[in-house]
Amino acid sequence: MLPDRLSIDPRSPFFDGELLERGVRIQFNGKERTDVSEYCVSEGWIRVQAGASKDRFGQPMTIKLKGKVEPFLPE
Repeated sequence: MLPDRLSIDPRSPFFDGELLERGVRIQFNGKERTDVSEYCVSEGWIRVQAGASKDRFGQPMTIKLKGKVEPFLPE
């Protein structure tokens, strides 16, 4: 069973390195996305990097997209 919320950022409380190593994949609004940095199934959103923009701490800027989120593991 995959978590409701997962992030690729090790500083996040929603980070799970072991699960990410298994290769979690995301289907968003019926299409598989490979650029997702964080997702939340219950709230229906994903975060993706916004181009090459960085915040003042040097971290990539992200935007939140709303829709149907379906995480799955490859077979």
